[in-house]
Amino acid sequence: MVPWLLTKISFVAFITATEMPQLHRHEEEKFFLNVRGQREALPSIQDSPTKQLSVVVPSYNEEKRLPVMMDEALGYLEDRQKQDPTFTYEVIIVDDGSKDQTSKVAFKYCQKYGSDKVRVITLVKNRGKGGAIRMGVFSSRGKKILMADADGATKFPDIEKLEKGLNDLQPWPLHSQSLWMDVQDQMAIACGSRAHLEKESIAQRSYFRTLLMYGFHFLVWFLCVKGIRDTQCGFKLLTREAASRTFSSLHIERWAFDVELLYIAQFFKIPIAEIAVNWTEIEGSKLVPFWSWLQMGKDLLFIRLRYLTGAWRLEQTRKMN
Repeated sequence: MVPWLLTKISFVAFITATEMPQLHRHEEEKFFLNVRGQREALPSIQDSPTKQLSVVVPSYNEEKRLPVMMDEALGYLEDRQKQDPTFTYEVIIVDDGSKDQTSKVAFKYCQKYGSDKVRVITLVKNRGKGGAIRMGVFSSRGKKILMADADGATKFPDIEKLEKGLNDLQPWPLHSQSLWMDVQDQMAIACGSRAHLEKESIAQRSYFRTLLMYGFHFLVWFLCVKGIRDTQCGFKLLTREAASRTFSSLHIERWAFDVELLYIAQFFKIPIAEIAVNWTEIEGSKLVPFWSWLQMGKDLLFIRLRYLTGAWRLEQTRKMN
């Protein structure tokens, strides 16, 4: 019975698998508005970096929570630039098809700080958190790229912890044996982690939610990613090359995208550091506990089966599109 069921599930996973994702942009998504309200073309991840840091903030109906996060982030980034004039940054807010005034709220920061520092990408329709981050990453200019949630649950100055974790992974692999033969092919990822807060979170959660959490962690470990205790923290720092390699191979665009991202990174033997960060529960989460966990559980199973059956493939020597 079990082998038959697994075979059937594997068959469904195979025939429903999409091909290697291509970044489709609607015409409106190829531009951002400068402070004068004029359209300018977005850059590409394939361009040479011109900033030290890009911060990508996926936002869906975040008109209320976004200002708190942006005030903290930009306050930190501006202070850092004053202390070190060579430090350059950009913040890219990706409005993931919001129904509220998220883009309007975000654009006020563009007007205040300038469109060289703050840019807003408004997606025509909702893609999911992974799809929104992917769009921002592929429009970024930074040598390093930080994913940061719009709720501000992680204290922004903790980026320094991620930077140290990233630097401690050096020397990064050059993969010169591949077709790339590029000295800029230096890849590493630092993941913010809330694993050290697990005991405290269990005490505050219901028994049912704790059971769901443990079940999800087991499936992540069993099916996809080994050695990372917290795959879902939205605070992750990637080198530009690591971001390009992983996001170019990403299929999952919704909540389980982090798991596939790290699965891809481990396949390519990209060094990963897991770094404890300060984190606070913020009201307004878009996750519906039972159904979201159920969806993510299905995604985890399908990630594993689709790679296992060859419906999705990762190639060491495949060049980016």
